[in-house]
Amino acid sequence: MTDQRTVVLASASPARLNLLRQAGLVPEVVVSGVDEDAITADSPADLARVLAEAKADAVARRLEDGQLVIGCDSVLDLDGQAFGKPRDADDATARWEAMRGRQGVLRTGHCVIDTANGKRASATASTTVRFGTPSDAEVAAYVASGEPLHVAGAFTLDGLAAPFIDGIDGDHGNVIGLSLPLLRRLLAEVDVAITDLWR
Repeated sequence: MTDQRTVVLASASPARLNLLRQAGLVPEVVVSGVDEDAITADSPADLARVLAEAKADAVARRLEDGQLVIGCDSVLDLDGQAFGKPRDADDATARWEAMRGRQGVLRTGHCVIDTANGKRASATASTTVRFGTPSDAEVAAYVASGEPLHVAGAFTLDGLAAPFIDGIDGDHGNVIGLSLPLLRRLLAEVDVAITDLWR
């Protein structure tokens, strides 16, 4: 392995941090502070990418040269409309009433910035999610747990909502919050091998 680069995750997501750790990386976490509501785009896929770029940019500007910044953001694309985190419990309940028995696409924007040379790459990964049909009582219990209030689309694949997801088509890590195959490709675009980041 070469000299270790410092990897910085521009996200407060514990799920993203865990995915990176499982893949052999040990990132520092720096929260971007970006106002997500102030950012718009023409499609959910574009919105996820633009949000990821904004978060990576905000963090990269605060760092000294030499770090690799990874920014991510996820939205659920349901009928062409982007859904991030629910506003409150009523919003989360309404989301589940709209989603159950249907499918949506979880879009996660990724942005990598090498602060040593300014190289950058970004893209969006998309995974189709087939929602089950939880009962009203199950939805109420899930919303009462508080979990859906902290995640894009009001569900997780690696938490309490897992029994309510009938299946996915695509990268499961992307639904959790970060596509490791896409990250590997984006790192390669900025001339970094993911294997050189293993700890």
